[in-house]
Amino acid sequence: MDSNDLEKERGITISSKYTSFQHKGYTLNVVDTPGHADFGGEVERVLGMVDGAVLLVDATEGPLSQTKFVVEKALQRGLRPLVVLNKVDRPAATPERCGEVESAAFDTFALLGADDDQLDFPVLYASAREGWASRELLPRDAMPPPGGMGPLLDALIEHVPPPGDRSAEPFSFLVVLTERDSFLGRVSTGRIATGSVAVGDAIKVIKHTGEEHMGFKVTKLFKRSGQRTLELQRAVAGDIVSIAGAPIAGVADTIGDVGLADALPPGQVDPPTLSMIISPNTSPLAGREGTQLTGSKIGERLRQEAETNVSLRVLPVTGSGGEAFEVQARGELQLGLLIENMRREGFELSVSPPRVVFREEAGRRLEPIEEVGCEVADEHAGEVIEAMSNRKGEMTEMVPLEVDGKQRLTFDVPSRGLIGFRSAFATITRGSGLLHRAFSRYDEYRGPLDRVRKGVLVSTATGRTTLYALGMLEARGDLFVGDGGDVYEGMIIGESSRDGDMGVNPVREKKLSNMRSDEKVEKVHLTPPRLMTLEDVIGYVAGDELIEVTPTKLRLRKRLLNASARKSASRAG
Repeated sequence: MDSNDLEKERGITISSKYTSFQHKGYTLNVVDTPGHADFGGEVERVLGMVDGAVLLVDATEGPLSQTKFVVEKALQRGLRPLVVLNKVDRPAATPERCGEVESAAFDTFALLGADDDQLDFPVLYASAREGWASRELLPRDAMPPPGGMGPLLDALIEHVPPPGDRSAEPFSFLVVLTERDSFLGRVSTGRIATGSVAVGDAIKVIKHTGEEHMGFKVTKLFKRSGQRTLELQRAVAGDIVSIAGAPIAGVADTIGDVGLADALPPGQVDPPTLSMIISPNTSPLAGREGTQLTGSKIGERLRQEAETNVSLRVLPVTGSGGEAFEVQARGELQLGLLIENMRREGFELSVSPPRVVFREEAGRRLEPIEEVGCEVADEHAGEVIEAMSNRKGEMTEMVPLEVDGKQRLTFDVPSRGLIGFRSAFATITRGSGLLHRAFSRYDEYRGPLDRVRKGVLVSTATGRTTLYALGMLEARGDLFVGDGGDVYEGMIIGESSRDGDMGVNPVREKKLSNMRSDEKVEKVHLTPPRLMTLEDVIGYVAGDELIEVTPTKLRLRKRLLNASARKSASRAG
């Protein structure tokens, strides 16, 4: 059901989606939630729409660290899960390994506080790619043909309780998703908790803050069925529908009958753990590519995002004149996707380095801790453990895997220590490692981190880079720019081979003379520049630097572009 461009590009679910279908006379509503902890707000807000949960687990990998977040939220809501072991048609999915994964799922549920009913879960075996499911683990030569998902659907009907009949009560509906339609305005999606609603009914909105707003009418009513959107005239309690006609309704608000007395409980959402400051692009190259350039446009876009994403907070930065905004979120990935969407919409931005959101309790400073699970080859395990230790990580588990000579390592690591770690992990493991992370808790501050990045090469001039200059600079570090690119004073053009920052001139041209030379002209062969993704840049940027984001370019720059100004600021402390 993933339809967003970024979801298709990255192969992950970012926003929750729902649909419905018929099976043996029953209507089944299915909600697909993200699995990544950065999008936990999506999970938390949709759990109120469902009466059961299906945990899809890789039959060889087992439950991942990030899976625990979703499972814990489902168990806390009292949902009884079904476990489906996927990819059982793979050679590594032996009966012994599947048994181990089932035990790991049981242990995960028990660790997360599941009650006896929740621990008594059915297990099914499936191959989503081949399109079949079975209640038994069949030998490879006896696996069913494609198109046999009936056992899974039958198990859902048997195991998941139907919603109670509350259609006689006043209409109430909790908004869990909003979107804008060019013809209908704001459309709100959720599950009808009580009563029924029809096109033309008078409704009111009760904000999650308690304010009531009257005078609205249902103009359109929709539901998803398979891959289609169907227009309805009436819907009843238990249906997941989309309602048009309440333009001020936001996520966690209640839409209801005009006689409804109380709002529906919106549910708890875990607080954000990471923040960045986003402001207009102020570099010398600002305005060349984008169309959305002002602080007011940026603020409007961020507030619009916060309306639909309950895990995101947007706060104006004091003293910025409304030009800068602190955006608090669950992690680098969530922030990176927001910025990526904005750049595709034509925004030009200056983005500060990420920093964690600390807490103060009883005079103690607390910081967010994440559980990190990784699978690495035996020869890389020592280097990964050392890298985690340098980032204040503590190893909690080390388990050898039977396949391919690998180790499964689990760590408790401060969130600030994981900023930029994904690219470092890929380098250490030569791209062969698997890394999963999920928020665990707030705990005692573990002290300052050691420096994990070298210095940078900072341009001292403005202009276009030359092959001659870059050829001389290549020996001093790893370049981020190629020949003929625009640079400016204070822009970071590479990583230095030394610890300190180094000022360099990448626009210098070779001096020409009138004297002929019998020597052959020396050709310069540059190594291709190091290209970084937005997530790489977010993890790389240092405290005195900014990220310049435009629709087509990502640049790193010093916060203070002038070298003399940086020296003065450094002396002033």
